[in-house]
Amino acid sequence: MATVKIMAMLRARSGRTDDLAALLDGMLGPSRAEPGNLRYDLWRDRDDPDVFALDELYVDFDAVTAHRATPHFQRYLAAINELAERSAVVLDPVAVA
Repeated sequence: MATVKIMAMLRARSGRTDDLAALLDGMLGPSRAEPGNLRYDLWRDRDDPDVFALDELYVDFDAVTAHRATPHFQRYLAAINELAERSAVVLDPVAVA
């Protein structure tokens, strides 16, 4: 079983930065409380306040699957496309300390 990292970059659509920030902030507590979650951190670009990064780490891919099935993630999915452009990568460890 290997940990799984997800890095997501989100750029708020015009006029939606506050709404995006609120949506992402609402994901922190419930996501961090999931049994398979090891890290769920929200970052903001220092030079562009419309850009956010999510840094997620899970014990394994089953934990990612469980995360994606939660009500808070389903609410996120229902809202995110109207609030932001996003890209995400799912990463497997290669050389992690």
